[in-house]
Amino acid sequence: MYSDNELESAVAAGTLSREAADALRLHVTGLRQTPSADEEQFRLITSFNDIFVAIAGILVLVGAGWLGSSVWPALGGLAVAGAAWGMAEFFTRQRRMAFPSIVFFLAFVGGVFAFGMLAFVSAIGANWAAMSSSRNMLVAQSIGSALVVGASWLHWQRFAVPITVAAGVAAIAGLVFTLIETAIYPHNGQWTLLLVLAGGLIIFSYAMRWDMADRERKTRKSDVAFWLHLAASPMIVHPIFFLMGVNMGMTGGNAAIIAILAIIVYAALAVVALLVDRRAILVSALAYVLAAAIYLVSKIGSSSLSFALAIIIIGSSLLMLSAFWQTMRRQVLPLLPDSWRNRMPVVS
Repeated sequence: MYSDNELESAVAAGTLSREAADALRLHVTGLRQTPSADEEQFRLITSFNDIFVAIAGILVLVGAGWLGSSVWPALGGLAVAGAAWGMAEFFTRQRRMAFPSIVFFLAFVGGVFAFGMLAFVSAIGANWAAMSSSRNMLVAQSIGSALVVGASWLHWQRFAVPITVAAGVAAIAGLVFTLIETAIYPHNGQWTLLLVLAGGLIIFSYAMRWDMADRERKTRKSDVAFWLHLAASPMIVHPIFFLMGVNMGMTGGNAAIIAILAIIVYAALAVVALLVDRRAILVSALAYVLAAAIYLVSKIGSSSLSFALAIIIIGSSLLMLSAFWQTMRRQVLPLLPDSWRNRMPVVS
């Protein structure tokens, strides 16, 4: 099994012509009876060796962190980051193994973040437990986020792992949030949810820039966009439904209205997902629409069977959406102005 990135690499190396690569894609598309742009592909695991390397790497990372923290707590994070970078030099840069590359990158930025936080705690001589709800914790998080931004940039320059851009952008958002919270600490209210929502919309817009640069989804730009959408979706979805009051224990006189509104909002998100041909936002909102469906079914019929009926209804709806994804995209895309429609992912 070969990914689009590997086909592009073969074309660039001259071992495969552009015409042959496109013909292969068309052949595989015909077998699957769906265009590759509509499948939202991203490379993760190509063989069991990916899992084997990831497990072995995790063992090395745990050992490195353990040894480092035994000398100095912050050194544990630095040791993890160093070990992750070292393993990435072979398994990412040379072997181009997708799943281990993601694991090693997450370990790298996680180690850098932990180093920044723990080094600050050690520098001020504070107790970690006492810091958990203090302004110093926000400062520590800001330092860790700032280091992750720089670490992500360096990692991208060296390895160009698609998830790196999303992690860097998320770190920038986290840095902005923590700096604002630090400046106004202590504070009350739910305004932070609006701030998270604004950040999610900005990341979503940035993801669309990557998507529009690869409408046929044949290059690494599409993979970068995938991870950006994955980062933006929960930041958009959770504030909206949380502010609406949607949860598993909805009560009160307005609960039915809230549940109906939640389903309407989910339907609107489905339209957005069809337009941009990305499903992450639907997955992020799934728990909320399920909670709304369970509540409505319990009011209509037996409460003891409400959960089973609700998940069957929602699951069947999503299966139908997936089965007729292309058909429905053809119906909703004409709703956009021509200038916007011509920037969306292609549809056959």
